[in-house]
Amino acid sequence: MKQIIRYYLLLVCVAFSVETALAQQIKIREQHEVKRKETIFGISRMYGITIQELIDANPEMNTPGYELKKGDYINIPWPKNQPQTPNTDVPAATSKQPEAPVRVEAVDVRNREIRVGIMLPLHKVNGDGKRMLEYYRGILMACDSLRANNISTDIRAWNVAEDTDIRTFLADHKAAECDVIIGPLYTKMVKPLADFATQHDIRVFIPFSINSHEVLVNRNIMQVYQPATEQNETIINHFMERFSDTHPVFIDCNDTTSQKGIFTFGLRRRLETKGIAYKITNLNSSDGAFFSSFSTTKRNIVILNTGRSKELNAAMAKLNGLRLSHPELQISVFGYTDWMLYTRYQLENFYKFDTYIPAPFFTNFSSYQTERIMQKYRWNFHCDMMSNALPRFAITGFDHAYFLLKGIHMYGKNFSGGSGMVGYTPIQTPLHFERIGNGGLKNRSMIFVHYMPERRTESIYF
Repeated sequence: MKQIIRYYLLLVCVAFSVETALAQQIKIREQHEVKRKETIFGISRMYGITIQELIDANPEMNTPGYELKKGDYINIPWPKNQPQTPNTDVPAATSKQPEAPVRVEAVDVRNREIRVGIMLPLHKVNGDGKRMLEYYRGILMACDSLRANNISTDIRAWNVAEDTDIRTFLADHKAAECDVIIGPLYTKMVKPLADFATQHDIRVFIPFSINSHEVLVNRNIMQVYQPATEQNETIINHFMERFSDTHPVFIDCNDTTSQKGIFTFGLRRRLETKGIAYKITNLNSSDGAFFSSFSTTKRNIVILNTGRSKELNAAMAKLNGLRLSHPELQISVFGYTDWMLYTRYQLENFYKFDTYIPAPFFTNFSSYQTERIMQKYRWNFHCDMMSNALPRFAITGFDHAYFLLKGIHMYGKNFSGGSGMVGYTPIQTPLHFERIGNGGLKNRSMIFVHYMPERRTESIYF
């Protein structure tokens, strides 16, 4: 009964504070539950508003002796002089405004703040929104780090959910003022955004898995995602360069659901073109037949035709048995990005068999940089990054924004994202763009994560 009374009183207090704010014609963005050790200053900074704006939305703060208490609910108003966008449940970023009343276009972006638009689903309704919220928070953290290096940014965020028409948001005059827009998440939105970018000469940075032909014809687009066919081609090229003097051994793992044939068949054709001999064996082969597929004079590079955990376990058991009976064999394993999900269980085998895993990212949880950014995320947002996601979306957002915005600050409209232009060492997600004919820019970066027998891990960047 006491809990019901407390809950009722809480609702009354909340309703009263909202009514007071409405009476003052203050638009409420959301309500914030006060956490331990939070302050009025810290909350106002978190949401990109002034202390006075926060107090105006919560008149009880004017009461003598008022202090925040854990569990209190307070109103968060929209910042004055900013568009009221849908609730994103994340703090807004702020930065210094231009001192002189001049048109943004008349001032080189290298000599002023960078105006950044975010057009992604920023909500907690489904997985897309939750992932993009975390990604957006990583962008805000990057902007804080850039500010420490005297790079100023002005962030404008729109909650562009899947069922919305992006043209509604493009009608906002704030969108046309942007230097770069990060988004969208959905393919159907690329064309209208690309046309808008051409009209207003805005850079569009598409961060996730969209494979749109717009990048082939629109010079304003930077597309991070590489389709599977292009990614496989990139991996095969680097494989041929790095393992040209090895003996390839393909192991058929009897996985009828496997989608890895596009890689293994492509690699085999390339080996045949180069006149490099290889062997094919099977997990069900006898020990003698299995051993006969390996070279006793050259380093063997083993490639499975599956990315599944069950078959990987069986293959590692088979290789361990082979190693026991033939310790003289030199064996390395070449894997798939999927295997990173199994690192916790396969780490010893990865080290033992000198494993290489190709991937567009690497989340190294033992590195100081990864630990530090995860800790800062926890401090800033009072929660951890999603533990079931690889890569970590907040770190991806940080790497993307730091690379992109530092590059724009250094080169302005001439920034192409080419190798070595920025000089930024990524925490998790490297970027390296190349121009596609007369069209836009595509990311071509790739990492070989190398688990070395001496129990060290290195990232080999391409």
